[in-house]
Amino acid sequence: MNQLPEQVQKNIETIIGLQAQQEQNIPGHHRLVETIATAFGQPWFLYAELVFFTVWSIYSYLANVGLLDWEFPLFNLHEQGIDVAALLISTGVLIYQTRQEKLDNERSHLILQLNLLTEQKIAKLIALVEELRVDLPNVQNRYDLEAEMMQQATDPQVVLDVLQETLKQVSIEVDRQVSEEDQTLTEPNV
Repeated sequence: MNQLPEQVQKNIETIIGLQAQQEQNIPGHHRLVETIATAFGQPWFLYAELVFFTVWSIYSYLANVGLLDWEFPLFNLHEQGIDVAALLISTGVLIYQTRQEKLDNERSHLILQLNLLTEQKIAKLIALVEELRVDLPNVQNRYDLEAEMMQQATDPQVVLDVLQETLKQVSIEVDRQVSEEDQTLTEPNV
């Protein structure tokens, strides 16, 4: 198996670190709700529904013909058939959406990885072109600040840290503005 380049491994570690950090920030009650909702989007849940409604129908039939003493509410296809169909259809749609979401997440991770790798390759190409420019005798040697800056590959962790800090500052500023607006609305007019 081929080893991944060091930069790709670093990018993957950064992405995993971001996900781990986000998972740690989720409150316990939110995690519980997500776990339950995830269970509803699994094929086994649809199978369990089918088994439950089939068993309920059979027991209801046997109770109707007098073969079984049944204290549980009877299943009536005329009254509950549409409800059961709607539940089964919505569960099927949820299963499909769960699978599509997983594929979309994998695709977005791949696209992110390719974008990071492309940016790093472009930075390397710029560095090589700058070296070539310096080495060629017939090309005027000059200092190019933009080319100098573009030679440095972007560290995704640094970008993430700056982005999170900026978002935090913006969030604080928005909260402050909302608070000031609330105060002006609650103050009596003099």
